[in-house]
Amino acid sequence: MEILHIDDSPVMCELYSDLFGSRNHSIRSVNDGREGLELVAKNDYDLILLDICMPKYSGMQFLHDLKNRRPSELKKVIVISKMQFNESQLKELSEFGIDSIQEKAPDLVNFEITEKLV
Repeated sequence: MEILHIDDSPVMCELYSDLFGSRNHSIRSVNDGREGLELVAKNDYDLILLDICMPKYSGMQFLHDLKNRRPSELKKVIVISKMQFNESQLKELSEFGIDSIQEKAPDLVNFEITEKLV
């Protein structure tokens, strides 16, 4: 499985890379949402793990731009976040077709991702 992980935390990127790499998945982690958008525009991924709270370029900005550039890729996105979403935020994510939100867990050993492929 080809995975793109977008998170502004280098520590989280390293943890996810170690976790999925140890399960024989190919994972590319980037700390900048704009870089992630360029990668999605040029490459095909089976899964995109997206941190929604990033200071320079938020996950919501990424989703808006992805919708304009490669809307078919939205169905591959799983939002990873520590934040609690209110109803309007959940509605906005739903309008993008995002139906999978996972809590960013400090204990990644027990983290499981629901298969969400094309």
